[in-house]
Amino acid sequence: MKNTYLNKSYRDLSQKYPHEREFLQAVHLFFNEIEPVIDLHPEYQDQAVLERLVEPERAISFRVPWVNDQGKVKVNTGYRVQFSSVLGPYKGGIRFDPSVNLSILKFLGFEQTFKNALTGLPMGGGKGGADFDPRGKSDQEIMRFCQSFMTELYRHIGPDLDVPAGDIGVAGREIGYLYGQYKRLQGPKPGVLTGKPVILGGNESRPPATGYGLIYFLKQMLAETGQDLAGKTVMISGAGNVASHACRKAQELGAHVVTLSDIDYAIYDPKGIDLELVIQLRDDPQANLADYSKRHPQAQVRAQSVWDLAIEADIALPCATQNEMNHKQVKRLLNKGLGFIAEGANMPLTAEACRVVKEAEIPYAPGKASNAGGVAVSGLEMCQNAARLPMKPDQVDQRLQEIMTHIFSQCKEASLRYGGGLNYAFGADIASFEKVVEGLLQLGVV
Repeated sequence: MKNTYLNKSYRDLSQKYPHEREFLQAVHLFFNEIEPVIDLHPEYQDQAVLERLVEPERAISFRVPWVNDQGKVKVNTGYRVQFSSVLGPYKGGIRFDPSVNLSILKFLGFEQTFKNALTGLPMGGGKGGADFDPRGKSDQEIMRFCQSFMTELYRHIGPDLDVPAGDIGVAGREIGYLYGQYKRLQGPKPGVLTGKPVILGGNESRPPATGYGLIYFLKQMLAETGQDLAGKTVMISGAGNVASHACRKAQELGAHVVTLSDIDYAIYDPKGIDLELVIQLRDDPQANLADYSKRHPQAQVRAQSVWDLAIEADIALPCATQNEMNHKQVKRLLNKGLGFIAEGANMPLTAEACRVVKEAEIPYAPGKASNAGGVAVSGLEMCQNAARLPMKPDQVDQRLQEIMTHIFSQCKEASLRYGGGLNYAFGADIASFEKVVEGLLQLGVV
């Protein structure tokens, strides 16, 4: 970065939070892209725009005591980072995973602020969670943990204040338990959480929305080069909600998906992934992805990252977690003919990997644009709850496609306007930054 204001802001932030690596990484990548806008607006320094955007409006941490099935008391740490309410109520998921800490949640809340801005829906940015591992826990243990977590969180959320949703480790079951405790403490307010079971006011289109939205954005990228998904070889990481639905939609559109993975194993099936079998193995506590090859002996199942598999592919869709894909892995894939990358996870490429992709000049979709489908449909669920009017799945899917097309158009237009060509990461950061800053300045000093 050559801009002195950007350099000073980042230096001050890194000195203030030296141990928050993920948060600093996200801010640094963002600052690099928005430099042309800052150059054009020296008045932003007098308004302390950057300082206000990188500091959460509120960050809450709290103790979460709960009792396991053996009657022993356990204690975890819960968080809610309410990053920005400039464009609407704080909106962002709850993550239950041992890796959860304040740095990760600040990075996610920061990214969420700009991702939500791209959707065009009135939502601010936030993120929350706990260092609780739901794997191997009974339903009763998960229920007790969720109830204890919500016993503190309920004070800080509401339909017009902060609307959490699911994330890693938090799906319909957990959202149901969380809402049950909120309802007990505050009364029925369906709009306080999204991603709820349908019977509780949720929308059945929410679970596939992130994965489907990713493919809808990818379709736009391909169309820009005169191509489509039919016949393309696709690598996907992960086997959870985003990855499985991205796989399903890609296969429906004629793509040849050859990989999926979890925290322990990566599957490469040259005949194409048997998605129903992967889901069955994923959801069976007595099985794991290593059992895939028992049904499909031609498949390779390795205890390694999916991105270390030495195979050729046209498209890579990292859908697992942050920093899952490094520069060496990207270079290897590029050497084997990789032509497109679209992120289904948040910041799945390391900073070095991003630089390699930028130098290669292949079409690359950043998570804040390409995985915005989930929060977009969460926003529609908020509208549905406020209006007390259910939406049909085909209505939601049509609206999702429109939103993802609009996000793509914003990224393309902003990149071209600032001379970046078809650089979607550059365009996504600029388009979202301009929206949030416009709102921030119109609110005065807040």
